[in-house]
Amino acid sequence: MYFNASQTSLAESAFGHAEKLAGRYFRMSPEEMKAHRYDIKTLAYLDDHEVNSRAFAHLCKYHCQQRDGAGPEDGLHFYRICLQDNRILDAVDRSGLFIKLSPLLLYIAAHELVHVVRFDCGHIDFDAPLAEKRREEEKVHEITRDMLSSLAAPELNLVMECFSSRYQIGDLYQ
Repeated sequence: MYFNASQTSLAESAFGHAEKLAGRYFRMSPEEMKAHRYDIKTLAYLDDHEVNSRAFAHLCKYHCQQRDGAGPEDGLHFYRICLQDNRILDAVDRSGLFIKLSPLLLYIAAHELVHVVRFDCGHIDFDAPLAEKRREEEKVHEITRDMLSSLAAPELNLVMECFSSRYQIGDLYQ
C-alpha cells in the first residue's frame, strides 16, 4: 500500500508545518533549520534496507565523500526520513474514524525532525548504544508532544494520546 498523490501532498505539507514548529521550539531561524541536511522518501522510493515493518518511519544516516575520496568524512552527512506508507495507512484504516491521516503525518514529521535536530546538534550520537537510543526515543516523544501541544487541535490531541511513548513511531539506522 503506497501513498497516492493526495496523501503524498499531505505528507509534504506536514513536514513543512513540522519544520516551522521545530524551528520555533529549538529557537532556530528558517535558515538554521534548512542547514540540517535531510530528505524524505515514501515507501515507493525506498531501498530494501530502508523498509521497516515495525515503525511508521525511520531515520537513516548517510555519509558523503568527494569522488576522489578526499574531504572531511565527519562533516558531510545527511539523514533520510523513510516513511512507511503501508504502516501509516494501515494504522489509519484500523482506527476507523478516530485517527486521521493529516494529524498522524504531522506527529510523525515533527517526531522525525526532532531526531534530526538533536543528532545534528550533538545532543546524542546517532550510533549510541541501544539503551541510550531507547531513552532518546522517550525524550523525543516528550519534545514532540510539547512542541505540538500549542496547536490545540482535537484530532492531533487524539494522535498524541494514542501514539504516546508506549508506541514505536520511528527507528534509527545507519
